[in-house]
Amino acid sequence: MALNFCNNNSLSAITSIPAAISGGALNLISTQTASDSSTLSFTSGIDSTYKEYVFKFINIHPGSGQYFQFQGSTDGGSNYNTTITSTAFDAYQFENNGAQALRYGSSGDLAESTSFKSLYYVTPNTDNDASASGFLHLFDPSNTTFVKQFFSTMSIMTDNPAADNYFTGGKFNTTSAINAVQFKLASGNIGSGVIKLYGVS
Repeated sequence: MALNFCNNNSLSAITSIPAAISGGALNLISTQTASDSSTLSFTSGIDSTYKEYVFKFINIHPGSGQYFQFQGSTDGGSNYNTTITSTAFDAYQFENNGAQALRYGSSGDLAESTSFKSLYYVTPNTDNDASASGFLHLFDPSNTTFVKQFFSTMSIMTDNPAADNYFTGGKFNTTSAINAVQFKLASGNIGSGVIKLYGVS
């Protein structure tokens, strides 16, 4: 990768920057739209092209009050059962100002589990105007030396109703390449919503 430099040596004396600064660009790979969908699976585009991948979730509307989950695959999507260890916490505020808190989400943890990992562990609101949005970062999934780190932030309207910001992070405890990722609800179908997959250059 070519390096671009500013024209001056001191920060205070910089008068211009290069016309293009490379790095940090999000490159759209694919988009999937839910319509009463049991699963949304990304079985291509996750490879050694990029060191970081980002999934963006836009207005995920659950068909039932269930958790939104994901799992990775090392065999192109034939199986989604990679070992995960993870942790989570959230902050919430009731609409009526009746309660608010910052809490550790022990119920959202996994410890060397092959289960699907919940991106939030609060009961979502299923009203017509309710949804969840956020992102998931997956790092260097094709690396065959290290485990695969991930973290996610979700903003969700809960059934109280409340605004909840849910944070989770962890690792796929495998040195095999992760080459597919699947999303689903713990039970029932994803009523609507969009998931976009980006590679970070």
